[in-house]
Amino acid sequence: MSVVRGVELDPPPLGLEVEFRTIFTPEALNFVSELASTFQPEVDKVLKLRVLRKAQLDLTGELPGFCKDTAHIRADPDWRVSPLPPRLRCRHVDIGDLAPCDTQRFIQGLKSTAQGIQVDFDDGNCPTFRNQIKGIYNVYQAVHNQFHDAPPISQAPVLMLRPRAWNMVEHNMMVNGREIPGPLFDFGLLMFHNAHLLLQNQSGPFFYLSKVESYHEARLWNQIFLWGEEKLGMPTGCIKATVLIECVLASFEMEEILYELIEHSAGLNCGIWDYSASFVNKFGHRGDFLLPDRSKYVNMEKRFLRSYMDLLIQTCHRRGTIATGGMAALLLPEDKDSPQYKTVLDTVTRLKLLEIRAGVDGFMVYDMDLIEPMQKLFLVHCQGENEMQQLRDDLTVTPEDLLTMPAGGVTLYGLKYNIAVGILFIEAWLSGRGHFFYKGQVEDSATAEISRSQVWQWIRHQVTLEDDDVTVTYGLVRRLAQGLMGDLMAVLSSHTYRDEQRLLTAMSMFLEIVQKSDFPEFLTTYLNLDHTFLSQQTQQKMEMLPKAKL
Repeated sequence: MSVVRGVELDPPPLGLEVEFRTIFTPEALNFVSELASTFQPEVDKVLKLRVLRKAQLDLTGELPGFCKDTAHIRADPDWRVSPLPPRLRCRHVDIGDLAPCDTQRFIQGLKSTAQGIQVDFDDGNCPTFRNQIKGIYNVYQAVHNQFHDAPPISQAPVLMLRPRAWNMVEHNMMVNGREIPGPLFDFGLLMFHNAHLLLQNQSGPFFYLSKVESYHEARLWNQIFLWGEEKLGMPTGCIKATVLIECVLASFEMEEILYELIEHSAGLNCGIWDYSASFVNKFGHRGDFLLPDRSKYVNMEKRFLRSYMDLLIQTCHRRGTIATGGMAALLLPEDKDSPQYKTVLDTVTRLKLLEIRAGVDGFMVYDMDLIEPMQKLFLVHCQGENEMQQLRDDLTVTPEDLLTMPAGGVTLYGLKYNIAVGILFIEAWLSGRGHFFYKGQVEDSATAEISRSQVWQWIRHQVTLEDDDVTVTYGLVRRLAQGLMGDLMAVLSSHTYRDEQRLLTAMSMFLEIVQKSDFPEFLTTYLNLDHTFLSQQTQQKMEMLPKAKL
């Protein structure tokens, strides 16, 4: 269904005809079609380079290091990224993992006092056609000031638009006989409909770039930005982008990534779970890269993660831009007088103070009730809009610092927790949701990635549980998964869309992915290529039911 030559577009989901017509105008389709036609070969190239790099690491047994060919970029003390626009200079607390298809939460975010909103079409979002259309339309409404109970876009938290990563494709639109890359679909429509108004209101266009693995990929994004600015008649460099360093290979190329985006950079972001999972992705078959129980031994105080955060902060500040930390995923209890409320707040405060003292300029929270107390932390511990004056010249981070795995073993609790998160994420995906709530915190594809990665790795290396003297085998994982079904159904018991058969399907899919001989690079690729349409079949029914929080 399309009036544009070379474009095949699926019909609108039931009930989204108005949104569909607003988003998919002939002019917008022409823009996205030309974008895809221009850059599809380059997207293919970077994905093949990823495969080639992984094969080189596997075949040679080599470890990554700082590239000799780009040493001149790192050695040059004088270059800086272009100055940040005023609205990006203070990014103390952003709202993270906000899937824009959730209209109610999106409007709550617009009305909040956060500095920014990570408008997430990636980790916290299940990319069904319905979700993508609804999410893009909600951004359109926000930018065009069509939400009557939300502030104008010039006064709302700045929108940091996060398109899908390169591994994702859009099944519902084809250009010249090929499915369009997911990030080009998202970026193209968001840019076409919103860029001019965002620029006029000094509020964008600003982006988050997910799962960039090399400076070659940053170069491709820069070319896309230049193309978009020219096509829309906008000033060069008006697009600004924060790159999420979520892959261990990218941690060795942070300066080069900033250099490639020198006109378009809004800094770098460090997280914990996608980055940790990337070690299993790239080196998981090697025994010396065994990652211990994440619930007990993996945190930002460990050498490999602390070194990564320190290097990211040093790199950003050295080059005149901001460094943002990860997201606080814990949820505050509703009862502010309860002991649990204080425990959660104290935990988040301790972890985020670690980042602030390291020199981050901001970070994200999921729970909007954490915005105010976290902003107060910055007021107490920081001198101004950001910490870019902290150059960290005394710091030297070596490849060994970045690649040394933390000591520790595997616990039965950690194994069961990872199994539960993996299964519940797949169940959420099949329900058309990109995140869910479990044991007092939000879980999304990042935590699902580390969960299934660790289970796969522990099976692969036949590790022994430190508290039970039992070997982790596929059979053990299967028995534990089956034993968890009652508890997981109880977790879903308050959810309107709970479906025992869907949960059993999710368990089967989880067991399938953790027993594969070759590690599937991304859980979302596995789900998107084979199982997104399953979620579409159930989502129409879900739209007719009231929402419920787990």
